[in-house]
Amino acid sequence: MSQNDVMNFAKEALGVAVLIAGPMLGGGLIVGLVVGLFQAMTQIQEQTLTFVPKVLVVVLVMLIMGPWMLNTLMAFAVNLINDVVIYARK
Repeated sequence: MSQNDVMNFAKEALGVAVLIAGPMLGGGLIVGLVVGLFQAMTQIQEQTLTFVPKVLVVVLVMLIMGPWMLNTLMAFAVNLINDVVIYARK
């Protein structure tokens, strides 16, 4: 197994991680911005106000996107296992 093979595995793993985490992080970011704007407009400076909506959005995104996320992770794992068998023979 060469350095290029290892780098390709790492690149693919990071890509899958970004794909899986992206929707949850994006939803949390958008909700955080909306709540932050609301707090700025109303001058409510409660730190815990942003926590509950963010958690709810992340859970909602996980419920909606869960099957796609699982299929993406399973496809990555299957490809990784198949490639390890191929490169182990080298």
